[in-house]
Amino acid sequence: MRRHVRVGAALLALSLLGAACGDDDDSDAESGGEAESGTASAPAEIPDGPAISIGAQDFGESAILAEIYEGALGDAGYEVGVQELGGFRDLLFGAFESGEVNLAPDYVASQLEFLNEQAGEATGDVDETFELLQPRLSERDLVGLTPSEAVDTNAFVVTQETSDDLGITSLSDLAENGQDLTLGGPQDCESNAFCIPGLRDVYGLDMSGNFEPLDAGLVATSLGEGAIDVGLLFSTDGRIASEGWVLLEDDQNMLAADNVFPVLTQELVDTYGDDLTGLLDDISAELTTEDLIELNRRFDVDREDAEDIAGDWLSEHGFGD
Repeated sequence: MRRHVRVGAALLALSLLGAACGDDDDSDAESGGEAESGTASAPAEIPDGPAISIGAQDFGESAILAEIYEGALGDAGYEVGVQELGGFRDLLFGAFESGEVNLAPDYVASQLEFLNEQAGEATGDVDETFELLQPRLSERDLVGLTPSEAVDTNAFVVTQETSDDLGITSLSDLAENGQDLTLGGPQDCESNAFCIPGLRDVYGLDMSGNFEPLDAGLVATSLGEGAIDVGLLFSTDGRIASEGWVLLEDDQNMLAADNVFPVLTQELVDTYGDDLTGLLDDISAELTTEDLIELNRRFDVDREDAEDIAGDWLSEHGFGD
């Protein structure tokens, strides 16, 4: 059975009426133990406030991160659920605006470039990029918390056969020898600063005429079946290593600091304060790039459930029971 029920927008609104009827007895019982080093203990009393609805985009890593947030917050006594969204960032921000979600995991550089309409401000320096992002979030009554050291950038991947046949191991090689290859990726690759526009602006390679838009979950399958020649995946995708594919080196530093971080509404911060933000910061402090690779391998290769993967990570890092 699932520990928490995923709720839609309508059910989430109804849940606010019963938020005061949470598992007070369970929370009191669990709070008696000593907290693990590096994790936040459960708040002594959670004030009345909105239920927390975590937005998960439709790829495995986002689902796992949302489950990690949900598991930690649920164990701390918050009324919390996960709302599944589509794969594009405009849907995420639309859900924030409508109130459908009020917390989500996201990526620093990609979020900045979405909000600045691909102005090219993001850099490889996460602190610099995050500083530029903050006022744009503030305009929307949103708050970005401290980024984790876990980084997941776009990754341009070819099979070992393609790499060997054409001598392609970097994006510069792709620009020189791969002009006729077909690129497969999510539809927003056409406008994403770290996909087709970046290849054009940084490497002088225009793949817009050879682009195959695909659902995110089908890119790796299409690459393995030979339906596309180059796949846009995430750098932490466990299938890259398991399939023996070649991740092309970004030798001219097109890609920027896509560190994982939580973004939430100002209302949640004002209502729950340091107890909530401290717990989310504790999760970020524990999360590494190596963690993401292993979590994604279990999801994409071993086909494990996102909630089970998240539960194991939380236990290993001292959150919850």
